[in-house]
Amino acid sequence: MAGGVRAGHTESMTSESDQAVTYRAVEAADLRTLSDILVAAVDDLGRRTNVNANSTEGDPPDVAWERRRPLWEHVHRTAEQSWLAEVDGRPVGYARTINRDGLRELTEFFVLPGSQSAGIGGELLARAFPRDGAARRVIVATSDLRALSRYLRTGLAGRFPIYAFEGRPAPGAELPADIEAERIDGGGGLEEVAALDLEILGHRRDVDHVWLATQRTGWLYRRAGAVVGYGYHGRWQGPIGASDEALIPALLAHAEAAARHAGRAEVEFEVPLVNKAAVGWLLDRGYRMNPFVTFLLSDEPFGNFERYVLTSPPLFL
Repeated sequence: MAGGVRAGHTESMTSESDQAVTYRAVEAADLRTLSDILVAAVDDLGRRTNVNANSTEGDPPDVAWERRRPLWEHVHRTAEQSWLAEVDGRPVGYARTINRDGLRELTEFFVLPGSQSAGIGGELLARAFPRDGAARRVIVATSDLRALSRYLRTGLAGRFPIYAFEGRPAPGAELPADIEAERIDGGGGLEEVAALDLEILGHRRDVDHVWLATQRTGWLYRRAGAVVGYGYHGRWQGPIGASDEALIPALLAHAEAAARHAGRAEVEFEVPLVNKAAVGWLLDRGYRMNPFVTFLLSDEPFGNFERYVLTSPPLFL
């Protein structure tokens, strides 16, 4: 485990509610437990805000876990910090971060409803998301006010909201003839994608693109021979990035056409609301906005998100 965290290392302390809490590094055997904590916390948020916050709601627990498993395993393998809190041996919360080329992102931070507001969350956040050791820090945060206030106190600021746009793939959306799509396969195109990431996000994340190409169908887009974008399609979409925001509708059209040809009943895109080209195209195509909102928080402004669509589910950028 990166960041000096050793598997099996534990520390105990007393929380604000006088509970003896143990903190230890997350191990591979804990991943299903982390998923269960996330589901419990997100479902609780959904009940409190009267929105569906769980993308696998209605799926049997084992089915939902198997769909999440590849993503959870990838984040675990490439985590910078990953901490689990236990009370009397019972897992009650966790926090994980990744570090990609100097950008530290809090991928998850969840505490079971019955253990919130007891000091556990603050300790987890301090361990997993320190200020030192990163050029920049970022979170894709839910609308939970307690968590948001905690993040803001760490020196982050809100940048923009992110909404999932959902719709039924319909005829009429295809990749324009002047844009050529080639498969991202076996690491091919990695340098071109990295160059776009540096331009759009300000950092490389090669390890994520290598993994994404094994889980989704990845595409590199060229116009007149020049690389102008990339995108990933599958049960979950994204990320999608373009060298110019005017190209975003074309790349969305290709993703929607792929979903229609695959027989998917619905397709969903995680869109920063600063991406006017994506918002306009999706609304014109009849997509609806899921009322569950997330926010991008960072300690400084960065990126060109007007030409970017996030990875779905938005566990990382």
